[in-house]
Amino acid sequence: MTSFVLDNSVVCGWLLESHCTPYSEAVAQRLRTSRAMAPALLPMEYTNVLRTACKRQNLVAAQAQHMLALLAQLPIDIDTTAPNPAQVFDLALRHDLTSYGALYLDLALRRSLPIATQDRALANAALAAGVGLVSA
Repeated sequence: MTSFVLDNSVVCGWLLESHCTPYSEAVAQRLRTSRAMAPALLPMEYTNVLRTACKRQNLVAAQAQHMLALLAQLPIDIDTTAPNPAQVFDLALRHDLTSYGALYLDLALRRSLPIATQDRALANAALAAGVGLVSA
């Protein structure tokens, strides 16, 4: 059973040492006994982080490919419901989020799930919208 929405800021903490925090580690532990959900954007967001790491020569392409394979094996359900752009736009404006951040909030609202995020703006929006945050 899915128990929370997972943001890319947390995923990056698992697979990139520079993004690792006690919070990202606590969420990783939580995934040992539960599943997460994410919008279809998550794998592409993560792919972009890996591309940037390769471009900055912090990773080589083979390492990035391995990390993408690891991501695919994690207990993360990808939401296949197409988001409503007008709803996402409204959330982005109301909570001062990027459209990408608003996708995570939209999913959390639709599924009545808390969000696991290290992004301060998204965390504030989750609290204001009433879905809450995954605790460490």
